[in-house]
Amino acid sequence: MTVTCRVLKLSRAPNYRWLASPVTTAELAQAYRANALFDAHRDDSKFGYRFPLDEARDAGTDMSERTAWKIASENGWWSSFGKKTRRKGKKVGPPVHDDLVQREFAADAPNRLWRTDITEHTTGEGKLFLCAIKDAFSGRIVGYSIDARMKSRLVVSAIDNAAVLRGDVAGCVVHSDRGSRFRSRKAARALACLSMVGSMGRVGAAGDNVAMESFFSLLQKNVLDRRSWATREELRIAILTWIERTYHRRRRQARLGKLTPVEFEATMRPSMALLA
Repeated sequence: MTVTCRVLKLSRAPNYRWLASPVTTAELAQAYRANALFDAHRDDSKFGYRFPLDEARDAGTDMSERTAWKIASENGWWSSFGKKTRRKGKKVGPPVHDDLVQREFAADAPNRLWRTDITEHTTGEGKLFLCAIKDAFSGRIVGYSIDARMKSRLVVSAIDNAAVLRGDVAGCVVHSDRGSRFRSRKAARALACLSMVGSMGRVGAAGDNVAMESFFSLLQKNVLDRRSWATREELRIAILTWIERTYHRRRRQARLGKLTPVEFEATMRPSMALLA
């Protein structure tokens, strides 16, 4: 080794350090990340790197989206549906539920059709994510979840919270877009455990989630953009207050006969009991 280093004009110290520890800490960490991604991809190869990333994080192996993409790219772990050509904007994954709504978003009773989506806003501590679920019958936000990370548990918590509030939700259709969190196995299991039915819109159908976009637009104008938010907790409290105090109990809607969502449900409850 000494003669070789002298001939090649190399320092001996780095070579001895390499011999003592041929695998660096960074390389070992990268190997653990790759193993976690491979396990998730092997279990369900329909999805690209984002779904295995969520599963790896839930298993305790954290990494950035860029790192997960790089590892998947280097190892060829693409979706079994085929690697698409690059287009502007984010790619949309395959649906795990049929489109049961077909853009017919009216409901004649509570807990027949719910729509859900996720929005985000920046604070001084980083982003805060909100998953909200809206009943098509009254426009009431029947469940929501707020978290600092946009993981599948954000959707699961919103579904669970809505089920606790509404009670009998068996058979209710929950319609969403094709976001990876709504396509996750955890979200599908949450719906199945409650005997609810998932539904997903078509690609490029902007009107599929217009009701949720309308709600998020109101939230943006009335809360999110009114001021800057130093902490996530500060914004979380503001969102909760606006939904429960203003949107549900003060904001009258023309389609509800100038009633608020809470007033409309209270008014319709006796007639719904007669129909039952």
